[in-house]
Amino acid sequence: MRAVRKVLPENRATSVLERVIDLATLACGWWLLFFSLITCVEILGRKFFGFSLQGVDEVGSYTFAIVTGFGFSYALVCAGHTRVDFLLSRFPPRWRAVLNAAAMVTLAAMAAFAAYRGWHVLADSRALVSTAPTPLATPLWWPQSIWFSAYALFALTTGYAAAHACLLLFRRDWRTLNARYGPQTLAEEIEAEAKL
Repeated sequence: MRAVRKVLPENRATSVLERVIDLATLACGWWLLFFSLITCVEILGRKFFGFSLQGVDEVGSYTFAIVTGFGFSYALVCAGHTRVDFLLSRFPPRWRAVLNAAAMVTLAAMAAFAAYRGWHVLADSRALVSTAPTPLATPLWWPQSIWFSAYALFALTTGYAAAHACLLLFRRDWRTLNARYGPQTLAEEIEAEAKL
């Protein structure tokens, strides 16, 4: 479900990027449903039948890391990231635009750093042939590859958004910049919640 307003610019690149994010989010959603079923089987098996599916907790930790990573991108394109804005609305439009662009650049820098560090973790795991110290002995580069791709997607999305925000700032299009990259208004939040 998309937010009440569009965040990224409306063009072909955005359509492709949003489609990739939607597909990743849907895959995560289906995986969570399937994993919930496996978790129920694990709980009932332990409680009533004395057996355990080895590694459910391990797979759960991988699931949490991967779903969170893809969720960051989805939250961005849906204007779902939390913003503390009690002071922002008191500034004139020009300064709000500068602060909103700075927020996007900062978010992009953080996402790029997370992807950079994620790449190093993945590369180390592959070089050392690391496996999980669990009964499954999962080669760590398997889940870390998906986890890294989630952070790489987030870095790409935030970089694209930051570049667009800076372009709008350079063009002095304060209104569009604030409308797309500023926090949701109360009316937008209510409308988004009403659509759920």
